[in-house]
Amino acid sequence: MGRVAVVTGAASGMGLAIAQRLATEHRVAILDLDGAAAERAAGELRATGASAFGTAVDVADRGAVDDAMADVRRELGPVEIVVTSAGLDEFTSFTDITPAQWDRMLAVNLSGTFHCIQAAVPDMLAADWGRVVTISSSSAQSGARRMAHYVASKGGVLGLTKALASELGPHGITVNTIPPGSIWTPMTRRAQAAGDLPSTEVLEKMIPVRRAGQPEDVAAACAFLCSDEAGYITGQAINVNGGRYM
Repeated sequence: MGRVAVVTGAASGMGLAIAQRLATEHRVAILDLDGAAAERAAGELRATGASAFGTAVDVADRGAVDDAMADVRRELGPVEIVVTSAGLDEFTSFTDITPAQWDRMLAVNLSGTFHCIQAAVPDMLAADWGRVVTISSSSAQSGARRMAHYVASKGGVLGLTKALASELGPHGITVNTIPPGSIWTPMTRRAQAAGDLPSTEVLEKMIPVRRAGQPEDVAAACAFLCSDEAGYITGQAINVNGGRYM
């Protein structure tokens, strides 16, 4: 059934929607810090007839990433698609960000992206085919108050995407990024509850299509970027934000 796709941060939100969409065509590995939720999500996919495997991983821990990829290869086969959806966000004034907060944000969002891609790329090189989709953020394109560490980490993901697209393109591997904006996820709901983001009603008035995005909107774009049909698209930021940032 198709290829083997690894999706990180895939036990909930955008990552889960992406895994569910890819599972209609591919064997899918759901990686998440919450191992029980990852295994539960994989079980639900298997109940629909899909081929899925779930396991716990902290993407900031390279050893754990390597072990998880080895498990995926044993359970599903060589990895040819990677979507890096695992991430942290946090709202803190710049002067209050501690070195530990800064380091953890970059460790998960940027280094975690690096670890997961690098651990999987040998399989893609062997196949002379691969698809990598990173999940960055529209805040890295526009800037965002009280999120300097988050914006810096996601800006790094944008740069890493372009560098890898240039380096890996001759090997049949495309690397693109999706910077989502105003997507209705558990992370968004937590930020709204804490008063860090405006209500959905206020946000929708700022978006040309007049609605918040759904995880499935991101999943649809991701599925296309992971397909054979997207073989001439690489190094690009495919904005999924309802036109809020152009």
